[in-house]
Amino acid sequence: MQLICNRALFSTAFSLAASAVPTRTPKDVLRNVLMTVSADGVQLIGTDQEVAIRYRVNGVTTASAGEVLLPTQKISSILRELQCEEVELQVDDQTIVVKAANSRFRLSSEDPREFPPVPEFGEESYFRVPAPVFRQMIRRTSFATDTESTRYALGGLLLEFSEGTITLAATDSRRLAVTTASCETLGTPVIPARTTVVPTKAMTLLERSIDPQAEFVDIAVHENDVMMRSGPCTVYSRLVEGRFPRYRDVIPRSGNVNVRLTGGPFFSAVRQSLIVTDEESRGVDFHFSNSVLALSSQASAVGDSRIELPVEYDHDDIRITFDPKYVAEFLRVLAPETLVDLQLTDSDTAAVFRVEDSYTYVIMPLTQDR
Repeated sequence: MQLICNRALFSTAFSLAASAVPTRTPKDVLRNVLMTVSADGVQLIGTDQEVAIRYRVNGVTTASAGEVLLPTQKISSILRELQCEEVELQVDDQTIVVKAANSRFRLSSEDPREFPPVPEFGEESYFRVPAPVFRQMIRRTSFATDTESTRYALGGLLLEFSEGTITLAATDSRRLAVTTASCETLGTPVIPARTTVVPTKAMTLLERSIDPQAEFVDIAVHENDVMMRSGPCTVYSRLVEGRFPRYRDVIPRSGNVNVRLTGGPFFSAVRQSLIVTDEESRGVDFHFSNSVLALSSQASAVGDSRIELPVEYDHDDIRITFDPKYVAEFLRVLAPETLVDLQLTDSDTAAVFRVEDSYTYVIMPLTQDR
C-alpha cells in the first residue's frame, strides 16, 4: 500500500483522530490510529472504546486499498517536525515507511485486525443543527461540566430535543450553563425517552473537528449511544449513565435587579480581579452601587485589589461574592461586544447571566465569611 499525502491536511486529520486515543490503556492496540484506504477514500479512526472519531482525509493520492495501524506518538512527532509539502507512506505487511524530502522513517506496526470496530453513520432519520450554531453551543456549555465527579452525569452534557428545538445543558453543581437553538429533522427521528448525556470528551472532540465551512451537524441518538456527523468527521460515543439534575428547578425565575453589562469590559475587569487571589481566598466581592461595579479581592499572602467598572445601576447596594474563575469562563466564550443581562436577587441567591433568549448561565455565590 502506497499513499502520497498533503502533509498539512494529513497532519490536521491525524491530530483530530489522535484526540480520541487514550493516554493510558491496558490495550496496546488502542494506542494507534487506524487508517483505512478504499474506493471511498482515506479515513483515520481513533477510539478509547467509549468515544471514537472517524475523519475523512483530503489531499491523498493512492491506487491502493487496505488497513494499517499508525503508532500515534511516533507519527504525531514525525508530522510535527517535517516542513515539506508532501509525505509518502508505504506499508508492507506490518512495516510503515514514511518518506519526506530528505527524511525517511521506518516503523513497526501492529495487526489492524485487532483494532475494535467503530460504527459508521448510516442513519436515515436524525436531527440536524447548523454547524456554526452547534459548535457555539458546545463552547458555551462544555466548560461547566465536572469530569472528576463521582456523579457521572455531571461529567457530560445533557442533550435534549423538543419540537424544533435542541438544548444543551452542563453543570458541576456550583454553576449551570444552558443553551438552546432551532433544529430540523430528516426522516422521522424519535425523541429519546431516556435522559441523553454525552461525555464531555465526545462533545469537545466534535467541537474541535467541525470545519469552519461545514453547514450542518447531524445527530442520531440511540438507547445507549449517539452518532454525530459534520462534514468529513463522525464522532461516536456511548452515553453517560446516571441521572442529570433537574436543572430547570435551579434557575431563579426572577430577581430584584437586572444589570446590563458589555462582555469585553466586564471580562477585562474580572481577569484583573483574578490576579490577587489564591486557593484559600479565591472569592471576589462584586459590589453594585451608584452606577459602579467594584470588584474587590484580598489574599493574605498576595495583597488586595479593587477594580471599578462603570455600569447602569441605580438600585440599592448589592454585594455578592463569586469565584471569579466561574465568571471568567462564561465571559471567555462570548464576543467582546456581547450584551449580558445579569439578574440579581441578594447576596445569597444564585445569579443568572443571560445572553438574548438562547443562553443562560447560573452561578451560586460564595459565603461572604469565607
